[in-house]
Amino acid sequence: MTDKDHLSPKAREVLSLSNEERIQHIREDKWVGYTRASEIIAKLEDLLVYPKVVRVPNMLIVGNSNNGKSHLIEHFRSLHPANANPDGEYIIVPVLLIEAPDKPDISSLYDSILDKLFVPHKRSETERGKRDQVVKVLSSIDLGIIIIDEIHNLIAGTAMKQRAYLNSIRYLGNKIKRPIIGAGTIEALRAIQIDDQLSNRFKPEILPNWKLDKDFLRLLASFERTLPLRDPSNLIEKFLAMKLHAMSEGTIGELADLLNTAAIWVIRNSKAGEPERIDENAITFCGYIPPSQRKEVARKL
Repeated sequence: MTDKDHLSPKAREVLSLSNEERIQHIREDKWVGYTRASEIIAKLEDLLVYPKVVRVPNMLIVGNSNNGKSHLIEHFRSLHPANANPDGEYIIVPVLLIEAPDKPDISSLYDSILDKLFVPHKRSETERGKRDQVVKVLSSIDLGIIIIDEIHNLIAGTAMKQRAYLNSIRYLGNKIKRPIIGAGTIEALRAIQIDDQLSNRFKPEILPNWKLDKDFLRLLASFERTLPLRDPSNLIEKFLAMKLHAMSEGTIGELADLLNTAAIWVIRNSKAGEPERIDENAITFCGYIPPSQRKEVARKL
């Protein structure tokens, strides 16, 4: 056992870099797996190879803001990159990932699909014309699934526009016979409930806020392995775990921000001969502000 066994192989390599290079590494996106994410990814893998049938199942990934939805689907997309397939008949797009428009405008959604596939089109084209072009293009490629992130943006419109938007998504799924995955906050689930056919097809998969339990401790241990600090922080120690859970308020995105901020503070403030690890001082003085406190500050402005 070496004195760097608290780190992953990649993090050990980064230890040899300069402080600023280590900080840059900490700021980069990194995937930290956990049980619930693995369960959802396994279900996405099943949908990816689902046969073209009349009633294709869909999924709605639901969670609070900053609790890992977008990171999860981006990680899944990275596992299945598109392939131009120059020797084949069709280009291969296992995962078509798009972001929902900021309001329930189906014409803008069609634009996003065509833009993502680099298909020339006229933004002034009628909604029906864009719809027909989208169906034609998606039918001409080897498509696995479509993922629409931030689908809760549909609540920005009237009930009538929400229904029309959802009907268009259902129509698209019926035509291309490929699973459609939505990802958004609980508002997305409530919005989809207004359409019985869609609510029956879009099975919700919940990313709940984290409890202070064994799963959370495993998550802390996984995060610690990614942070290139020279000494073990023992984040699973009871007091540190409780403080980290309270400050992050149970969301994985906030936890990542807190730990990254604390690790950077440690690198910049540790003195020679002192342990380089995240401790209570690092968590307290690194400058991280919990979400609820940010709201309180905003209310006082």
